[in-house]
Amino acid sequence: MNHLLFLSKVFFSILLLSSTLHAIELNWEHNYENALATAKKEQKMVYLFIGADNCKHCERFKKLTLSNKTLIERMKKKYILLYMSRDQHKIPDGFEKHGVPFHYFLTSTGKTIAEVQGSRELEGWYDVLDEVDLISE
Repeated sequence: MNHLLFLSKVFFSILLLSSTLHAIELNWEHNYENALATAKKEQKMVYLFIGADNCKHCERFKKLTLSNKTLIERMKKKYILLYMSRDQHKIPDGFEKHGVPFHYFLTSTGKTIAEVQGSRELEGWYDVLDEVDLISE
């Protein structure tokens, strides 16, 4: 019985560590004003991902798409990553709070360049980023 308890604790620890490492890698900002200020300072745009705590589509998007290291590196070069949960954060007026996941691409002044609703798999998200690049040029 003690062996089973030990194995379950080890498994849980590994799971917790891997989810913590993933969260650190994305390095999400959770404050809208801070994200805009950082974007202005670093001459980047803002990627705003609005989700919800119990949103299966949000979790699917994070797991299937935002877990790709190459994609994360590309996004970090151009964007300040801002995640806001409608259940935990005060989402500024003008942004959709229902029908999550919702994605906004913003200038450092907060002007919306593009918006996308729903989850995308990796290749589809690369298409979205390419379209946003074309719009923002």
